Amino acid sequence: MKITVLGAGVIGVTSAYYLARAGHEVTVIDRQAGPALETSFANAGEISPGYASPWAGPGIPQKAVKWLFMKHAPLILQPMFDAATWRWISAMLRNCTSARYAVNKGRMVRLAEYSRDSLIALRDETGIAYDHRTQGTLQLFRTQKQLDGIGKDVDVLRADGVPFEVLDPLGCIAAEPGLAGVRDKIVGGLRLPNDETGDCFKFTNELQKRAEELGVTFRFGVDIRRLHQDGNRIIGVETAAGVVRSDVFVVALGSYSPGLLKPLGLKLPVYPVKGYSITVPIMDASRAPVSTIMDESYKIAITRLGDCIRVGGMAEIAGFNDDLPLARRATLEHSVDDLFGGAGNLKEASFWSGLRPMTPDGTPIIGATRFDNLYLNTGHGTLGWTMACGSGRVLCDLISNRTPDIDTHDLGIARYA
Repeated sequence: MKITVLGAGVIGVTSAYYLARAGHEVTVIDRQAGPALETSFANAGEISPGYASPWAGPGIPQKAVKWLFMKHAPLILQPMFDAATWRWISAMLRNCTSARYAVNKGRMVRLAEYSRDSLIALRDETGIAYDHRTQGTLQLFRTQKQLDGIGKDVDVLRADGVPFEVLDPLGCIAAEPGLAGVRDKIVGGLRLPNDETGDCFKFTNELQKRAEELGVTFRFGVDIRRLHQDGNRIIGVETAAGVVRSDVFVVALGSYSPGLLKPLGLKLPVYPVKGYSITVPIMDASRAPVSTIMDESYKIAITRLGDCIRVGGMAEIAGFNDDLPLARRATLEHSVDDLFGGAGNLKEASFWSGLRPMTPDGTPIIGATRFDNLYLNTGHGTLGWTMACGSGRVLCDLISNRTPDIDTHDLGIARYA
């Protein structure tokens, strides 16, 4: 079939790769000059299936109130009065129950574990290089209350057969020797030894080359304007370069997906939650992390990527906003300097922000719509890199009328009906 993929972030490019590998004729359209130049450009770098968790959970509303008054807050809520923002917040709050958290985390881990296995298979098949490491993820707790609160996550990990280790401070230092100088700041940690790290931007650019070798056409610098429908089918996508026609259309536009779908009467509960990162050149490798550390107090990920440290996190609810406030940079610098002081040159760090496409329940939206030939692969939030390969394979199977390797009944837009 002739398939058009809208969006060339990591989700769009992986979708195109798997579709082309299955024998389809694929075109990818993106407004940017190349792949992975928006949300996929400088994310935190971790591939953490076991850490795949919805933001909506028990106790989050109470924590959110406290976070709003922290100097280095993981959550920032800008004054917003538009209905879309408050609808999304209300829907997220409805998911802050123990029962919904368990369901949402279970399906997120299911997809994320499959995606990690798919990435390993792809890497073995292609030899693709992207500064990857396979040394696990360490969720670091600074307080006993944080450590005591991991019960629900551990239950899900155990139920899904995900290997994990609950570590004392010395165990944390054994996993991450760079923490030796801050022994007094650590209460314990939850380590997921099968998690990985890697540069999402490098991966996406390398995979684009392999997709082109399979015949995929990439059209960059082309604005996408609207979809044209005829009854229950999409007959074309209008772009700045004209109308493109295909047998099947895939929307993988991240936070911009709802705007494209709204004129069709499809309400997509995806919101642009803003995140930040700094990329810090390493000065002293002995003090640097060897993999990813999740600083639970500030909800910040600190990841080793080649000769740099990527520090990413925070959730800012501010609509489509790309400002770079110095206060956000200060939070990222505080976290990495507090744990790995002297490892990197903060004065030379580059500062970036991206809009994460978040659903209220944390799970992405993958699969068919009420239009016969329109499919979605969007809403991955902070886990686009973690879930990219699995999402691309699942989407390819659904479009190709094959049964996916994992259960997908609860991944589609129908769950919001």
